Amino acid sequence: MRIAVGGISHETSSFAKVPTRIADFAEGFGLFRGPEVIQRFTGSNICTGGFIEAAETHGFEIVPLLWGFAYPSGLIVREDYEALKQEFLDRLRAAEMEGGPVDGVLLDLHGAMVVEGIDDGDGDFIEAVRRAVGNERPIGVTFDLHSNHTPRRVAAATAIVGFDTFPHVDMAERGREMADLVVRTIRKEISPTMSLHQLPLFWNTPTQITALPPMTDVMERVHELERRKGVLAVTLATGFPWSDVPDVGASVIAVTDGDPALAKAVADELGTWIWEHRERWYHPMKSVGDAIAEGKQIGRYPIVLADHADNTGGGSPGDATEVLITFLERKLTDALILYIVDPEVAQQAHVAGVGAVMTVDVGGKSDPLQGPPVRMTATVKAVSTGDFTYDGPMYAGLTGNMGCSAWLQQDGVSVVVVSAHEQPLGPAFAKSLGIDCPSMKYIAVKSAAHFRASFGKFAGSIFNVDTKAIHTHDFRQLPYQKRTRAVFPVEIPPRETHR
Repeated sequence: MRIAVGGISHETSSFAKVPTRIADFAEGFGLFRGPEVIQRFTGSNICTGGFIEAAETHGFEIVPLLWGFAYPSGLIVREDYEALKQEFLDRLRAAEMEGGPVDGVLLDLHGAMVVEGIDDGDGDFIEAVRRAVGNERPIGVTFDLHSNHTPRRVAAATAIVGFDTFPHVDMAERGREMADLVVRTIRKEISPTMSLHQLPLFWNTPTQITALPPMTDVMERVHELERRKGVLAVTLATGFPWSDVPDVGASVIAVTDGDPALAKAVADELGTWIWEHRERWYHPMKSVGDAIAEGKQIGRYPIVLADHADNTGGGSPGDATEVLITFLERKLTDALILYIVDPEVAQQAHVAGVGAVMTVDVGGKSDPLQGPPVRMTATVKAVSTGDFTYDGPMYAGLTGNMGCSAWLQQDGVSVVVVSAHEQPLGPAFAKSLGIDCPSMKYIAVKSAAHFRASFGKFAGSIFNVDTKAIHTHDFRQLPYQKRTRAVFPVEIPPRETHR
């Protein structure tokens, strides 16, 4: 048994002005070709790592093609996407000419990829693979929880499985699950059928944490449905509101064994229940000042502020300055910001050297919505070329690179300036600079939730704050152009009947 493996993955923010190019894939999480895919992801906690584990369990041969992931950012340039897609198809064709037809395909995708002129980039990619392998061979696809699912991709794939966790700590597990389904399909033990239930619903970050209520209630229902006879998998996608596409929003996908009516019944049952409880999935946001005040009242440190409106993990530029301004104005001590994307200041710090005191304008350079640059007279505490190793649980065992970076400190406020658009999934990179995160009193992270998997182990209290930045969770402020339906809580008020 031979199964092709790969994918092009991107979470696209339509409101970010910087386009995504091939170089962003290569310089981001990376572009890996052929055997490099296996070398890179063996033993890693991502879906492709799960595919590799499943190959060892089931004894099938992996045919590695092309795997690419660019950090979230703006629309992918059309010609660059077409070049990557064509390379994937060329590698598939070459692999079949050399070793014979593959028996199936496993794709590691995101679910919110948008290309210039193609609203559903993931659907377009799956369709291209489907045309290459025909209708008889199975295509199994893993997707992020933050997918904007469409009928197009459901029609092109054989089976779809999405993450069950946020932060995403189950990626390898979902990869193994999907590989199992594809192997069983190849062996004709099962015949997957799918149904999609779309919801006109925007689900904001604080209510998506799967280890906490109310999301625990949702996932309990998902797993209960998966235990029903004939049900192979149930996927909830909370959606990605910052992709301006017609199908933006939450959805449910059910996969059953040869029973399309059951698939529709299961997807509709969960989708209807989610809609009936829609008020539970949207919480008002806190300001930075209110979060600090509440954290002080609780009195457990460090107080961690998630600046989700400037989450580089979702495509925001990462140089919003509201939190930095607040920390400096309040003269906080033992306060840390991870990170502000500012390659210019990072380079200046490298030139000045460790121990130097320099006056620089930090952040606020990408977009007026991100706030103004902040004048700091800061000491260069450490510099780095950006290399580090993730210490998990997300991406455990993989290496990362934040580019030219530096730790700056003005009085009691520390800022790590970086060049790469990557969120702080954990304290590993800060630790490489000599920063002891657990000893801090205040930590601000440019992240929405992924940081919780690591920072939650030592945080005294955690608050999501909605700052002035591109990825605001006040969805009424976002300038949608392509969204074709009214959604809750923007146009649809509470208690309105689901249409």
